[in-house]
This record gives sequence, structure tokens and C-alpha cells, in this order.
Amino acid sequence: MRQKCIHCGEDCGKYPIMWLDKPFCCNGCKTVYQLLNENKLYSYYKMEETPGIKVDVEDFGSKYAYLDNEEIKEKIYDFSEGDYKKVTLYIPSIHCSSCIWLLENLNTLNKGITNSIVNFIKKEVSITFNQNKITLRQLVELLASIHYIPNITLERIDKSKTKKSNKELILKMGVAGFAFGNTMLLSFPEYIKGTMGIEKEFETVFGFLNLLFAIPVVFYSGSDYLLSAWKNLKHKIINIDMPIAIGILAIFLESSYQIISESGAGYMDSLTGFIFFLLVGKWYQNQTYQALSFERDYKSYFPVAVTKLENNKEQSILLENLQKGDNILVHNQELIPADTLLKKGEASIDYSFVTGESKPVRKKSGDMLFAGGRQIGSSIELEVKTKVEQSQLTKLWNQNENTHANDSLSTIIDKVSKYFTITILSIATLTAIYWLSVDTSIALKAFTAVLIVACPCALALSIPFAYGNVMRLMGKKGFFLKNSEVIERLAKIDTIVFDKTGTITQNDDYQMSYFGDSLNQEEQTQLKSLTRHSTHPLSMAIYKNFSELEQIVVEEFRELPSRGLIGQFNEIKLKIGSEEFINGTIENKSDTSSTVFISFNEKTKGYFKINTKYRSGLEELIDELANDYDLHLISGDNSSEKENLIPLFKDEKKLHFNQSPQDKLEYIKTLQKEGRNVLMIGDGLNDAGALNASNASISIADDVYHFSPACDAILEASKFKRLSSFLKLSGSAIKVVKSSFILSFLYNVIGMYFAVSGMLSPIIAAILMPLSSVSV
Repeated sequence: MRQKCIHCGEDCGKYPIMWLDKPFCCNGCKTVYQLLNENKLYSYYKMEETPGIKVDVEDFGSKYAYLDNEEIKEKIYDFSEGDYKKVTLYIPSIHCSSCIWLLENLNTLNKGITNSIVNFIKKEVSITFNQNKITLRQLVELLASIHYIPNITLERIDKSKTKKSNKELILKMGVAGFAFGNTMLLSFPEYIKGTMGIEKEFETVFGFLNLLFAIPVVFYSGSDYLLSAWKNLKHKIINIDMPIAIGILAIFLESSYQIISESGAGYMDSLTGFIFFLLVGKWYQNQTYQALSFERDYKSYFPVAVTKLENNKEQSILLENLQKGDNILVHNQELIPADTLLKKGEASIDYSFVTGESKPVRKKSGDMLFAGGRQIGSSIELEVKTKVEQSQLTKLWNQNENTHANDSLSTIIDKVSKYFTITILSIATLTAIYWLSVDTSIALKAFTAVLIVACPCALALSIPFAYGNVMRLMGKKGFFLKNSEVIERLAKIDTIVFDKTGTITQNDDYQMSYFGDSLNQEEQTQLKSLTRHSTHPLSMAIYKNFSELEQIVVEEFRELPSRGLIGQFNEIKLKIGSEEFINGTIENKSDTSSTVFISFNEKTKGYFKINTKYRSGLEELIDELANDYDLHLISGDNSSEKENLIPLFKDEKKLHFNQSPQDKLEYIKTLQKEGRNVLMIGDGLNDAGALNASNASISIADDVYHFSPACDAILEASKFKRLSSFLKLSGSAIKVVKSSFILSFLYNVIGMYFAVSGMLSPIIAAILMPLSSVSV
């Protein structure tokens, strides 16, 4: 008995290549197996039986030499900063979960690769790498050596592939439609011939003409189904195109035999009609999905506001309104929204959201700064040099996705779909065997109808369509989700943890008073200049209070989360922050105001009392949420407002104050250890660790918003009181998906009944299959 290759599953022939007592069909497969095992990527072989792809040993020579050309490389790069580059490559051979696993572990194969993320639907992988450790050419050669050969063309660089794909589909549809019309016309005499029949010569001519029309339909219009089935079959994978391909070939071969042997007229009209309606359904599905996808992408742009500088005035505008040539102000810890030119200030840019490398990069005036970098330090003034692409920020947001358990509905569907095709093939075979013994004229029709009418597409499409529509609806109402998985996580929440400042309190409605030694104009100017660099709600309140004063340069700016700000003005060191940070004391401890202390050269000068108002509808929202969720509050602020909050949250033990970012993180973990599914709602800066650790997380977006990829969703502040409705909608979305599963199941059971009983023709099955998907 011949052995099968341990990597790709192909026959090793009489003389297999052995390594560690394992058989390989060629040195290429052995090389990849060695490569994976040397880098401890054993799990690749646990995911599927023989998940590998047949690898031909090839000396690449100068095949990829063009990737050493700087001009070409710059066109391919998505991001370029210093030694770190990011590129998105289209890899047609991505075909299963083990492919995804391997491609997302490329950093283990080469330490120069920082991270890699696969988009399975688009068959793309986004790779960030250090060009000092691996060049673009070496990266592509590495991928090609394990047979994930990137398709790099000018067309793909110009991002116009989708248009070509649509044109090709329409052309295939046109060929099939033309042939369908003509084969129907030529088959018409066969249907009306009656008992007299038609002359043998005409029957033969019409039959061969039908065959002539059917050949381009099968091998051109139907090529996607045939090639997909064949390529996957070579890798021991049975995909959804397999039953369709078998159905096409079964009808074609049977009809060809009847026509050539002159034993019958065949079913070429049904075959061409079947393929035509399949393509029409595919086109309609694509059009429907693209329409929903476009609207979802557009409406899902989170409401990142930027500070635009115009005539020496600061103005908050939505990112979508930012134009090339605009001047903007980026505060400490804010993301750079587009490729920009540094005009003023000291830039220390953290590109970890793009490259994975957290070491800040120093930039001077006149340098280019790329979208996705985070400013660490004092505010900087930038000039927008390229068109703002919010999709790039969306991609960054998803790139930093936290890892969650694989118990989602998507995972369950993947498992069901895997066995669906095998089941259908078995039913079709048994159906054919039964009818061959009862009525041979029905056997082929029943066999083909079973293969065609059974469709897991409705099962597979229900999640993206249902969740996509919910995301779109939520986006229109001011609630923006990172991705569709967030809907499932929100639906499972049983515990909600609120931050206080900037979350349940308003940032733009407050009363402020100062207590302490009087401040001269120079000190007020320094206060304004220091608070200008922070996005913390209390810092912003102080900044607005001194908005009429001029601004001066701050040196050695630092912001310490939950503590305060530090800045140097020549010989003067200014500190602003909490009572503990400044070592100050409050006269009236029972006062419910938030306090911000100030000191000059370590000498406490006084403090501000800031009375913030709770967000509109907070009391009603808490009452509504308390019916379904366990509610908690954790705050970095003092406990001055504790007495006001106890009536809202009912239980004093669930209110925690003076919490550091680490304290908040540990609190979330403690709740999770108790078996809770925790939703954290915060401001995105001091709460980044807690937001990231929670099962789901929401940041509240005010007029000026500090964007944090740590959160799963962003809620416009004005829609805060509708939070309960959004959580209920997430639960409803799960019910819709489950209803779609039931509908899909009923469709398949009913359709299968008529197909197995021989009452359903292949052409009707071809019409029903795409209609079932769209209806779901």
C-alpha cells in the first residue's frame, strides 16, 4: 500500500522521501514540514488532516527581483516608517483554517515579521515587518516557499480588482444567457414533437448545436465552480462548490453521451439554464452584499473628532470633514488621523498600533507622520497631506482585537458547514442508486437536483447579513461597533462596570471655582498651556476657563494616568492633579465636587472645584439596566460624590473610588473569575487596560474624542441614555440569526424532499438556491 504525504496528503509514489520516519511526496513538502517543526508550529497539523498545500521545489532566482526596486516597493507598502513597513498581499491559495493559523504565525518563522492578520473572505494577509531583518522580496519568497504565493500586480496595487471581477462575472453571465436562449430554442421541437416526432437529421443537428453552445457555458461560465471544487479536492477538501460541480459534470457528460450516441436529446437547455441562473443568483447576491457592505462601512465610521486650527482658533470637527491642507492639533495620547506634516511641536510617535513596536519615534518639524501613530507628549500641530481614510483607522481598531473564546455562532456554523457538503453528497448518491433501480429516467434529474438545491449559503450568510444590518442600524443611531463579534459578546453580558468622570458625567456642562492663593496672569497662562495638551475632562474644563489667554511652549510635558500633569516653563515646574499627587488638602471634605490641585515648584498654590453634572437620563438608564444587569462603578476620582451615587447604584459595596488604572484592571479580572461576563464603560485613556480585559467594552465619545483601539464600541455621548436599547438590540440580533438557522434548515429539508422524490428539476433548484440565501 502506497503511503500518503504527511504534509499535503498526496500519493508519495513507490519511493517516498523519508524524514523522521514520516513520508513526503517531494522535497518541497519535506522542507515546509521541517520549517514548521523547527519553529514549533506543530499545531498546523492538528487543525485539519493533511492541511498542507503541494509545494514544488523552485529556485526563485530573479523572479521577485523587482521587489528590490524602491519605487515599486513604495507603491505596495500600506505603511512606511523607518525600518517598519506594512503590506497587504492577496494570496489566492488561502483555503482553510489551518492556512489562517499558519499565516498569522509568520512571526515565528522569521523574527523580522512583527505581526500578520488574515482576511479570509478577501484572501488577503496584512503583514508588518522590519526591513532590516527581512526585506519585502524575502518576505514574498518566504510565502512562496510554503506555497502561499502572493498575487502582486499593478492592478492590485491600483485597488481595481473588484471592478474587473464584476465585469468578468457579467461576461460569464452573458455567455450563459446567450447559450441558454439558443439551446431552449433548439430544444423547442423536442418538447412539441408529439407522437410523430421530428426528422432524425434535424434531431441530430439540433443536438450537436446544443452541445456546441453548452461547451463554453460549462468550461467558461461554470469554470469558477469547477476550478474551486478541483483545487480544493486536490488538497483533500470538500467545499460547497463540490456538489454544484458534480451536478454540472453529471448533466454535461450524460447529455453529451446521448447526443453523440444519438440515443437521446440530452438536457443541454437545462444545463445552460442552470448555470445561467446560478450566475444571476451569484451576481444578485454580490450586488446585495456590496450595497449593504458599502453602507455599513460608511455608516460604521466611528465619530472620531479632531481639533482643527483655523485663524488661531481651535475648532472640533468630525474626521470625515477633514480636508487635505487643513491644520490640526493632536493632543497627548491621540492618534494621528491621516498622513501629515509636522509643523510645530516635539513629536514622539508610538506606532505600536501599526507595527507592534512600542518604542516611540522622535520627529522634528518638517517630518512626515503617518496615520495610526500615537503622540506621546505635548500637543503638536500638523498639516494634513493626504486624503483621510477612515477605513485605515477601522483596520487598526480591528487589528488590536482581544482574543475571546471560540464559542461564537460563527465558529459553530463553520463546524456545521464542514460536514454539510459530505452529507449532501451522500444523500445524492443514495438517491441516484434508489432511482436507478426504480426509474432510470429520473435518476440523473434527482441526483443533480439534490446536489443543487441543498445550500448552506443561507446558513453562512445569515450572520454577516444580520449582524451587518444591526451594525448599520446602530451606527445610524450613534453606536459604533468594532466588528460583528461584539454583538454576540454584548448579548452575553450580565455585569456592567461604569467609570465616573467623562462617562456618567458631562464634559461640557460644569461649574468651576478656585480656592487658594490668587493666580497672576503668567500663572494662568501656564495653566492654560499645560492643560491644552491633555484630553482628560477636568483638564479640558480648566483649559476652557482660561481660553482667552495666550499660549506658551511647555517643556518636558508628562501625563500620569489617574494622577495628573507635569510641565516645565523655564525655571518653573507646574504640576496639576489629584490631592494625593500634589500633597494638598481640601477644606470641606463633604463637598461633592471634583478637585484639581496645582503646585508651582512643588509648592501647593490652591485647587479648583469642578461641579460636573450627570448625563441626561442617567437615573432612568441605571434603573432600566438594574433589572437585567449587576451594576458597578469604579473611578480614579475621590469619593466626594459617593453619597449622590449610592441611591442610583443601591449597593455601596459596588462603588469604588481612588482607583488606579491597574486597580481597575484587577477589578475586572476579579469579576471574571467569579464567572461574570463583564461590560466596561469608560473614557478610553485611563481605562485602557480595563477596557481591553473586559468581555466587551464601550468608550463614550464627546465633542472631542480620544480614540482608543482598546474598546469594542464607541457610543456618542448624546446617545448615552439609549444604551439599554442598544444592548437589547444585540440580543434581538442573536434571535434573528437563530431564526435564520431554522429557516435555512426548513428550506433544506423541504427542498431535499422534493429533490429526492424526483419532483424537482435542476433548473428550478438553481433558481431556488440563490433565492434562499437572499431571503434569509
